[in-house]
Amino acid sequence: MKPVLVMQLARFGDLIQTKRLVRGLQAKGLGVHLLVDASLARLAALVYPGVTVHTVNSHSQPDPMALKSTLAALAEVRFHRVYNLNFAGMSLAVSALFDPDAVRGYRLDAGQPVRDPWAAMAFRWTKNRRQAAVNLADFWAGFSLPMADTAGVNPNAAPKGGGLGVAMAGRSARRSLPPEVLASVVQAMVPVAKTPKIYLLGTAAERACARELTVRLPARVAEMVVDLTGRTGWDELADVVSGLDRVLTPDTGIMHLAAHLGVPVTATFLSSAWCHETGPYGAGHTVWQAVLPCTPCLESAPCPCGQACLEPFKRREFLRLVAEKAKGDPPAGMIGFRTELDALGVVCKAFTGTDAGAAERARVRSFLCRHLGIEAGQTASPAPDLAERLVEEPDFMLDKPQGLREHL
Repeated sequence: MKPVLVMQLARFGDLIQTKRLVRGLQAKGLGVHLLVDASLARLAALVYPGVTVHTVNSHSQPDPMALKSTLAALAEVRFHRVYNLNFAGMSLAVSALFDPDAVRGYRLDAGQPVRDPWAAMAFRWTKNRRQAAVNLADFWAGFSLPMADTAGVNPNAAPKGGGLGVAMAGRSARRSLPPEVLASVVQAMVPVAKTPKIYLLGTAAERACARELTVRLPARVAEMVVDLTGRTGWDELADVVSGLDRVLTPDTGIMHLAAHLGVPVTATFLSSAWCHETGPYGAGHTVWQAVLPCTPCLESAPCPCGQACLEPFKRREFLRLVAEKAKGDPPAGMIGFRTELDALGVVCKAFTGTDAGAAERARVRSFLCRHLGIEAGQTASPAPDLAERLVEEPDFMLDKPQGLREHL
């Protein structure tokens, strides 16, 4: 088997979102190697059995001897292709080990950072994130054509019988519901689970939030709580999540782990989180997306709107909908989506609320299907305005175009 290397040096959720690319490479009969942050080595082994895992310290102070050993081992393999998925200093530096013509995604060429045409196009379509229409997992899969079949990436979501999981997050994270808001949502969702158990999931950094949440719950609900924040390794976390009926979560790695395991997700997306980019992968998940004129925002910048996107999650209309006790419209500033699969990948379809951007996102998806040679996109009408916005001359005039038309 020809060896290929996938470099994924980002975080927990990003590692799992690499799954469609890895599945596609495996389907081509290639020997897949995976380079990840050392803290994620065990998770990589769980998610990708049969893949050779290499590690570096990309999120902490590098260990010079360990780094030297890893780089020497990578240099000896003679990879047929290298897929660098991160436009970041460490991954660009590691990409310099290899022949630039063998590297897809992001690479250093003569000391200069270079993006493949497919990556460059993604930077263009995300300039207007309200029209961003491609899940990150499908974008990464697009570096190796043809992509793996969407139905074979994650199982269809189905309750497993073990209760409700609640993914916690830091108190100051704008993407997350604070305990005073989350408590009402958890209480509303208790009847959705088949077993009266509530597992609080997260790192030790979330223990304070977990305690505050538990205190805010009625006594009869608090008795159901099992606080696992900071108390599970990767194996234990996967074991707990795999048996749940549903996971209530913001845009987190735990959300992607649940989708990987076929556990239904109820996700709350607000602030800079945009479900069309990083929503759960697979059919049968639910996302409650805040949609205000200011969303999705830039999380690194201060919020000038008093976090108005949090308000819809406090409303009674939302609590009745999330409890699956009623049908109807969500509060203003919110859309309810369910995940489906099409030829390009996962797509979020509105089932309640007004999705003003649906037509434009569908048009972008059809254009990208045509661009990638996906058969389902061939019936779409030509879109010269999208071509003008998304395609530039270097994408098709260079001698060695990479990523758009390559088939391994």
